[in-house]
Amino acid sequence: MSSKNSNSMVWEPPLIQPHRIGEINKFGRARPREKQVSRVFDIDIEQLKAQYGSPLFVTSESRLRQNVRQLKRAFEVRYGNVSHGWSYKTNYISAVCNIMHQEGSLAEVVSAFEYEKARQLGVPGEKIIFNGPNKTRKILERAIADGAQINIDHLDELQLIESVAQGQGRCATVGLRLNFDTGFSEPWSRFGFNIESGQAHQAAKQVVISEHLRLKGLHSHIGTFILEPRAYCEQVRIMCKFMRDLEGREEVCIDTIDIGGGLPSHNALQGIYLPPDQVVPSIGEYAEAICNTLVEETMYRTRTNRPMPKLIIESGRAVADDAQVLLTSVVGKKRLPDGRQAAILDAGTNLLFTAYWYNHKVDLAAPCRGMAEETVLFGPLCMNIDVVRNSIQLPPLQVGDTMVISPTGAYNNTQWMQFIEYRPNVVLVHESGEVSVIREAENLAVMSAQDRLPEHLSLPFL
Repeated sequence: MSSKNSNSMVWEPPLIQPHRIGEINKFGRARPREKQVSRVFDIDIEQLKAQYGSPLFVTSESRLRQNVRQLKRAFEVRYGNVSHGWSYKTNYISAVCNIMHQEGSLAEVVSAFEYEKARQLGVPGEKIIFNGPNKTRKILERAIADGAQINIDHLDELQLIESVAQGQGRCATVGLRLNFDTGFSEPWSRFGFNIESGQAHQAAKQVVISEHLRLKGLHSHIGTFILEPRAYCEQVRIMCKFMRDLEGREEVCIDTIDIGGGLPSHNALQGIYLPPDQVVPSIGEYAEAICNTLVEETMYRTRTNRPMPKLIIESGRAVADDAQVLLTSVVGKKRLPDGRQAAILDAGTNLLFTAYWYNHKVDLAAPCRGMAEETVLFGPLCMNIDVVRNSIQLPPLQVGDTMVISPTGAYNNTQWMQFIEYRPNVVLVHESGEVSVIREAENLAVMSAQDRLPEHLSLPFL
């Protein structure tokens, strides 16, 4: 029975449960995490919570810049003629995008919204790579006038681009998006033109004979979170073979080979037992595989005094993921019928969409006493699927305890939802150590701004 005194303990019936630290298997014994993290990106966690609230996304400017520099350097020392395209769908918060652009990254966009976002940020048209299967006439009119690199996804789009360019009296610079089977993963055949069926060669011929189109590049994207560098070797090989065949048949010279993205971050995919450090190859390993293959497959150009094609990488996750963490607080705790400990957090899958396929790292911001036990972490949503971690070893938790969830920099600030709860502040830790808000928390005024209430519905009750 609870007392009226707010400081008194609430009585709970005793529960007898064996404590386990995990069954022994071929991957070793699971051990509870004992690490506590009091600072993120060298800023005190409780100070951040006090000033900006909970939940809270915290992003590091230094980490973003270091990551993109490391990526570019790994490829440039092996090939030289390389450009990085920042994938807007990874994280299109303005500050994040402009950090990338200040580091020399192009804007890789896949919709009218993302294209307009890039232009609003000051990115010139010639610095934009325009992918995606849905490009309307209106946005194509702007992109062609701006001189953007447009990668054609399907025949209907090819005809539309040609029509717009003709109407403007221009010759639009375009690329072909290709799909094919590398033998390492299920091919993404819904995007672009298939090589094996001959569709890609047919599309290329239509572009070449057009007076209003110039074929500049080839593009493909073979998947996401690719853990095998050899998959990229095969991708480059197939694209270069297509390029050689095309240049042999048609009066055309391909300037760029765009291999898309798909490089993994050091996050823990569900279903993989080993830690990311043991599973995920280094950026150098990917660069070595890709660049060596590209040099080998384009050597014929040096014999004909033609320049080597520019290599474009559209990496997002590998650059941004570990540059952000999510701070969240325990708002409730309970025992599940099977005896497991459960905690309710103020951040759920509405903010952490990637929890559906990652077992994110979870650290406590302060020491907690007691033996670790299997714990389920739920979010605040009234949905049974709102599970942040289905199973993790944690000590007894209390309301108010702070957790640090990482890495969260890729796809969470774009795939998050305004569902049941407001979306919180996002802050940036500058290289100087100062902190500023780069996206303000939502409120009712923000969420109601697009509503239009007919006059006869203005009163809730008649």
